[in-house]
Amino acid sequence: MYSIIQKLLFTQNPEWSHDFTINWLKRTQNNLLNCVYKQNLADKPVQAFGLTFKNPLGLAAGLDKNGECIDAFGAMGFGFIEIGTVTPKPQPGNDKPRMYRLPQGQSIINRMGFNNKGVDNLIENVKQAKYTGILGINIGKNKDTLEEQALHDYLICLRKVYNYASYVTVNISSPNTPGLRNLQHGQALDELLVGIKNEQKLLQIQYAKYVPILVKIAPDLSEQEIVDMSNSLINAKIDGVIATNTTLDRTEVLGQPYAEEMGGLSGAALTAKSQAVTKKLVEVIAGRIPVVGVGGIHSAKSAKARIEAGSTLIQLYTALIYQGPKVIKEIVGAI
Repeated sequence: MYSIIQKLLFTQNPEWSHDFTINWLKRTQNNLLNCVYKQNLADKPVQAFGLTFKNPLGLAAGLDKNGECIDAFGAMGFGFIEIGTVTPKPQPGNDKPRMYRLPQGQSIINRMGFNNKGVDNLIENVKQAKYTGILGINIGKNKDTLEEQALHDYLICLRKVYNYASYVTVNISSPNTPGLRNLQHGQALDELLVGIKNEQKLLQIQYAKYVPILVKIAPDLSEQEIVDMSNSLINAKIDGVIATNTTLDRTEVLGQPYAEEMGGLSGAALTAKSQAVTKKLVEVIAGRIPVVGVGGIHSAKSAKARIEAGSTLIQLYTALIYQGPKVIKEIVGAI
């Protein structure tokens, strides 16, 4: 059935198709129409960050930015769901068009720019969801917030989502917000991590519970940058790292339609690059911080490879667009 739906959706603009799908999932997630995508998968529990995940495969951030379809994605069989990226204030994101399909390599380029309805709207959606599994909330900064004031935005979001999240992901690696990736390096990174960890301690006391903090990194890092960043994450006692976000590298899609469009590339074209970063990251971290592997995971083979590279958990997004919910069942059944 999904192949028929996909053919229809792929005749339309990618962002229109995305919005249509989100709205449809939102309307069907808590009624009998969810039988179209609902799947019952065997439990394959995994322990990480002090949490128990139903299975190792999660939904990556970016698909459900506002947390509108949590119950729908839960019904598909994901072991955990990550919503966002959310910012303190609502923002429209970058100018349209800003999303492009590259079907030859089952990939997508997007330059959305953290378009979302704001953190308060996301929290209301989380409150209404019936999902009882692990829920990650991915936080970022508003586009008009100065780079040197980024911590302020992250703290606003952290304070608001803390009591509703199983874990919180700090997104400093999207290529679509100017200056954001500068926060991955040196003093800027260290100051950000210290500020976030200090706030986590206060929130732990306030809510009498510990919510792990994860950091999502880019795939476009040199080996030395991976080493330096790993040391910063370890020194700050960050609970986990997600590798990786989308890439600016176009090596795997040269010559394909839309390959020169600005934005982050995701999907199968990212598999090798993200795998290499994960492998190096795991080597440097040496078991001190759990790694969540994401980027180009589109099959049982690529999922197994990411776990064998040292990822405790894995996530996907683009593969769901090209293959539908069956890819979840295929991967969870194989790992």
